[in-house]
Amino acid sequence: MDGFFTTFNPIEFERMRYHIGDLAQEELVNLYKGMLKPRMIEEKMLVLLRQGKISKWFSGIGQEAISVGVTQSLKTEEYILPMHRNLGVFTSRNVPLHRLFGQWQGKESGFTNGRDRSFHFGSQEHKIVGMISHLGPQLGVADGIALADLLRRKKRVTAVFTGEGATSEGDFHEALNVASVWNLPVLFCIENNGYGLSTPTNEQYHCENLADRAKGYGMESRIIDGNNILEVYRKVSELCKAMRKRPRPILVEFKTFRMRGHEEASGTKYVPEKLMKKWAKKDPISNYEDFLVKEGVLDLESIEATKKGISDEINENLKRAFDESPVSFDESKELSNVYQEFVYKEVDCDKKSKNIRLVDAISESLEQSMYAHNELIIMGQDIAEYGGVFKITEGFVPKFGKSRVRNTPICESAIVSAAMGLSINGMKAVVEMQFADFVSSGFNPIVNYLAKVHYRWGQAADVVIRMPCGAGVGAGPFHSQTNEAWFTKTPGLKVVYPAFPNDAKGLLNTAINDPNPVLFFEHKGLYRSVYGDVPTDYYTLPLGKANLLTRGERISIVTYGAGVHWALEILENHPEIQADLIDLRTLQPLDIETVYDSVRKTGKLIILQEDTLFGGIASDISAMVMENCFEFLDAPVKRVGSLETPVPFAKALEAHYLPKQRFEKAMLALYAY
Repeated sequence: MDGFFTTFNPIEFERMRYHIGDLAQEELVNLYKGMLKPRMIEEKMLVLLRQGKISKWFSGIGQEAISVGVTQSLKTEEYILPMHRNLGVFTSRNVPLHRLFGQWQGKESGFTNGRDRSFHFGSQEHKIVGMISHLGPQLGVADGIALADLLRRKKRVTAVFTGEGATSEGDFHEALNVASVWNLPVLFCIENNGYGLSTPTNEQYHCENLADRAKGYGMESRIIDGNNILEVYRKVSELCKAMRKRPRPILVEFKTFRMRGHEEASGTKYVPEKLMKKWAKKDPISNYEDFLVKEGVLDLESIEATKKGISDEINENLKRAFDESPVSFDESKELSNVYQEFVYKEVDCDKKSKNIRLVDAISESLEQSMYAHNELIIMGQDIAEYGGVFKITEGFVPKFGKSRVRNTPICESAIVSAAMGLSINGMKAVVEMQFADFVSSGFNPIVNYLAKVHYRWGQAADVVIRMPCGAGVGAGPFHSQTNEAWFTKTPGLKVVYPAFPNDAKGLLNTAINDPNPVLFFEHKGLYRSVYGDVPTDYYTLPLGKANLLTRGERISIVTYGAGVHWALEILENHPEIQADLIDLRTLQPLDIETVYDSVRKTGKLIILQEDTLFGGIASDISAMVMENCFEFLDAPVKRVGSLETPVPFAKALEAHYLPKQRFEKAMLALYAY
C-alpha cells in the first residue's frame, strides 16, 4: 500500500483544526445539524438494508462534511449535481424525507415513480440534478447549466461532484476543457476517498494530486481537507463568491475516505485495518461535535435533543413511506411518459417560395428558428466564422453573435451533455455533429441521458442533434455512415430523415420546437444535388407523417433519405410500374399506418434503406407488416440495403456497396411475382 500513501496528501492524517473566524454560532450549529441528519439517515438505512426493506445502499459515512459544506456554500437558486454518496446535498436542500424514502423503496411518492432507484433523479424545485450510473456525463451537464447562467448574465455557480475513479473517464477531461475554454462558473468537486470500488488510487492515476490536473486546462485548483466541515464551508464559500464576481471554473480536490464499501455488498476487506483506524479518528461529525462542546457552542443536553428530533423525523417519514402502497403498473402511463408531451402547432406561410438546395433549406430553418427562439444555442465544431464544414451556419455570427453560435472543442460527449444542461436550465440547443459518424464519441449521453431523462424524472431534453450522413461521395468508412438504426432502437429519441428541401426546413423547425431529443439526419449527397421549391417564411411540418409521392395499385415501395431519389429515378425508367412510393420522412415516430394502408391495397412491399440490411429500419417494418397485414400479402416482403461491410472509399467499390442497383433488380422481380 505504499503507493496509496504517496497519492494522498499528508493533510489527511494531521490533527483536526477548526477555525471559527467570523462565523456566527447559528451557522456553526447548522453545519453540525446538517452533517448529523444524513449520518443518522444512513445508519437507519443500513439497518433497513439488513432487514431486506431496501435493495441497495451507497454509503457516504465519513464524507458528510463535503456534501453539507458545499451545499450550504451555494445559494438555493444555484444548481448542484451530486452523486450517490451525497445524501447531505439532498437533506441540506430540504428535500422531504418521505419522498427520499419513497424513492429508495420504488414508491410513487419518490422522484422517479419507481422507474429508477437510489439518487438517480433530479428535482427542479430543489435545483438538484442527480447522476446516471455512467458518471462522466453529469460533468458536461454542469457545463451546460453554467453556460445558460453565463449567457443570461446571472451571477451563479454550478457545483458538480465526481469521485477520484471517474476522473479517469474521458468525460471528465472534456468537461474541464470546455469549462475552461468558455470560462464557465463550474465548481468541479472531486471526492478523493481512496478507492474506486476496491482499486486504490495508486492504481488509478499517477499524479501526486488530482488537483494538479487543473494546470493542463488552465484553471485554478484547490486541495481541501474534506473531513473538516469549517474548512470546506469557509473555503468553498470564498471560491463561490469569487466565481460569481469573475466567472471561471475551479477544480477542488477534497481529501477524504469512504468508511463503508463502494456499496454495502462490497464490504471493506480490501482496506488495511490500520488505514481504517486512522481515518476513523478523522470522523467529521464526532470531531466537530467535540470541538463545539469545548467551545461552549453545544452541550450534551442540546446534542441529545437534536438527535431525538432527527430520529423522530426519520421514523415519522419512514412510516409514511412504508405505509404507501407499492407502485402499480399502468402500461399507458409508462408509454406516455417516455416523451415530454408535445402539442404540434402547424405554422403555415404564404405561397411565396424559391427553388433552393437541401443545404440552403436547412440553413434557412436554423436561421429562422434562431429568430423564433431567442434562447436557442447552436454548438458544433467550426460552425462559427467558418460556417461549418458544409457552410450551413455561414454568416450566422454577425446576426446572432458567438455566444449563440458556438465553436466547440473536439469533444462530442461533453457538448451533447452541455446541451442537456442548457435544457435543464431552460434553454434550447442544436448540436451539429461534423459528420454523423462522429456521434459514436457522444453516444453515451445521447442514449443514456437524453433518451431516458424524461421517463426517469420528467425532465425535458430539448436538444436537436444534426447528423450529416450518407455515402456516395467517396468519403470512406469514417465519413459516410447512415447510422439511424443506432437510435431508432432507443426509446425516448426521435429520428427525422428528410429527402427534400421543403421537408427538411419544415421538419427541422418542428424538431427545434419539440422539447424531446431529436436526431436529425441530413444526407450529404443530397445537400447540393437536390433542389426544390421551399416557402421563404417560417413554417412547420408534423413529425410522424409519411409522404405518398406516387400512387399505384401493384406494389408498395417504402424508403427514406437518398433511397427516395433512387426509387424515383428507377420508377421513371420503368413507367409501366404502378407503385405507391412512400417517403417515411421520420423514423421515430414512424407512420406505419400509411405503410399498412398501402400494403392492404397493393399486396406487395419492398423496403429500401441505405444502411446495411441487418438490424435496420427495414427489418422492423417488414416484421410489423407480416404481423399486421399478412392476409393481404401476395408475395414475401422484400428488404434491400447496403452490403454488410464498412463503407468503402473507391468509386467502384462504393457503387456496388450501395443498394441502388440491387433494388432495381429486386423490385422488378417482386413486381412480376
